[in-house]
Amino acid sequence: MSDELRWVLIIGGALVIGGVLLHGLWSIRKNDSRTLVQEPSAAPDKKEAAPESEKTSVVEPQMSAKLNVNDEPELGDLSISIDDDERSTQVSDEPEQAPEGKTAVQDYIIIHIQTEEGLPMQGSSLLPLLLTLGFKYSEDGFFNRHEDASGQGPVLFRLANMFNPGTFDIDNMEQLQTEGVSLFMTLPCAGDSLPSFNMLHSAAKKIADEFSATVLDHNREELDVATVRQYVEKIREFDEL
Repeated sequence: MSDELRWVLIIGGALVIGGVLLHGLWSIRKNDSRTLVQEPSAAPDKKEAAPESEKTSVVEPQMSAKLNVNDEPELGDLSISIDDDERSTQVSDEPEQAPEGKTAVQDYIIIHIQTEEGLPMQGSSLLPLLLTLGFKYSEDGFFNRHEDASGQGPVLFRLANMFNPGTFDIDNMEQLQTEGVSLFMTLPCAGDSLPSFNMLHSAAKKIADEFSATVLDHNREELDVATVRQYVEKIREFDEL
C-alpha cells in the first residue's frame, strides 16, 4: 500500500513539474510573439512617415494657394491697365480731333480803316489812340486787344499795318506813316464773340473818326449795314458749332 501511494505521488509530482514546465514554455513563447509584433519598425515608420506626408500635403496646398493669390492680382492689374489704356486712348483722341475740327472751320472777321490818299496816319497820333482803346503791343509786331484792357485774358482781336510789312516797330512809331490799318478777329473767338465784334467795330469807327478815314470790309469796300449783319450771322454760326 505504501509503495502504491509513493508511486502515485511520484507520478503526480512529475505531472505537476511537467505542467509547470509546459506553462513556462508557453508563457515564454507568448511573450516572444508579443515582442515580435511590437519590434517591427515598419509600423512606427509608417506612423512617423504619415505625419510627414500629411505635412507635405498641407504645405503643397499652401504653396498652390500662394501661387493662385499672386496670379490673380497680376491678372487684375493687366485688366486695369488695359482699361486705362483704352480710356487714355479715348481721351487723347478727342482733343486731337477737336483742333482738327476747329482748324477746318476757322475763319476771320476783317475790317480795314483806310485814309485818303496823301493823308497817312501818323504813328505819333496812332500809338496813344490805340493805348486808349486798350490795345497792347505784342512781340510779334501787332497790337492785341485782350479781354481785359490791362492786357490780361485771351486775345479778342488784333490790329495790323494794312501795308507791308504788316507789323509795327514800337521803337519807331514816331516816324511811322501808313495809309491804313486792319482789325481782324479769329473765329471761333477766344472770348464772347458778339461783344468782341462790337468792341472791334467800335474801335474801327473811333480810329476812322480820328484820321478822317473810311471803314472797309474784307473786300476793301465801304462797310455797310448789310455786311455787318453778315458778319454777325457768321459769328453766330460759329458759336453754334
